[in-house]
Amino acid sequence: MNYLIPANANRGKLILGYFRGIDLAIFLIGIAITFILMMVLEMSSTWMAIISILPALICGFLVIPIPYYHNILVFLGEMRNYYKSIRIYHWKGWCYKDGNK
Repeated sequence: MNYLIPANANRGKLILGYFRGIDLAIFLIGIAITFILMMVLEMSSTWMAIISILPALICGFLVIPIPYYHNILVFLGEMRNYYKSIRIYHWKGWCYKDGNK
């Protein structure tokens, strides 16, 4: 009577099995900004073309799925939380008084 949860149980909560709603919103906003820039800017030089597609590339990079994390955006958030949090660990083990005699 043991029930084992499959490894991909949370994928059912995601859109297409990979994306959260906020991930798709970020990506769609990046694509919309890219289309607006393509209509506004002249594509006469390579630099203007690169600048116009840069929002879609950056947003696409942020929502790429990676192993052990959901995507690059989640990884960057976890890394920021780790470096901004206080990392003072107080020892409360079985030999707590052994080091402070």
